[in-house]
Amino acid sequence: MEYLTLQNIGLVTGFLLILIGLYGALTQKNILRIIVAFTIFDAGLNLVIVALSYIKGRVAPIIDQTTGITNLSEKFVDPVPQALVLTSIVIGVGVTGVMLTFALRMFKTRQSLDINDFKETKW
Repeated sequence: MEYLTLQNIGLVTGFLLILIGLYGALTQKNILRIIVAFTIFDAGLNLVIVALSYIKGRVAPIIDQTTGITNLSEKFVDPVPQALVLTSIVIGVGVTGVMLTFALRMFKTRQSLDINDFKETKW
C-alpha cells in the first residue's frame, strides 16, 4: 500500500472537491448553491496546492536547536505554497462575501434566487 500516502490522499481528496465544486457550479440554478460550489472548488484547490508542496521527511522552516543550521535546503519544506494558500483562503472568504452580498441584492430586487430569472443581463 505504498500509493496510500498522506500526499496521495490529499491530492485525491482535493481533486474530488474540485470536481464536485465544478459540477455544482455548472449544474445548479440556485445562486446560493452556485456560491457554495465555488467555495468547495476553492477548498479543493487549496488542498491540492498543500498536498503538492508536501515532501516526506522534511520539517517546517523553523530554525532552532533540533534542526541546526547546516544544509538547510535538504531539511526544510518550501514555505511559499503554504503562504499562497493562506492568502488564497483570505481572498476566497472575501470573494464569497461579495458573492453573497450580490445574491442578497439580487434577491431583494427580484424575490428569487433562480438564475433563469435574470436573463436580461445575458447577451
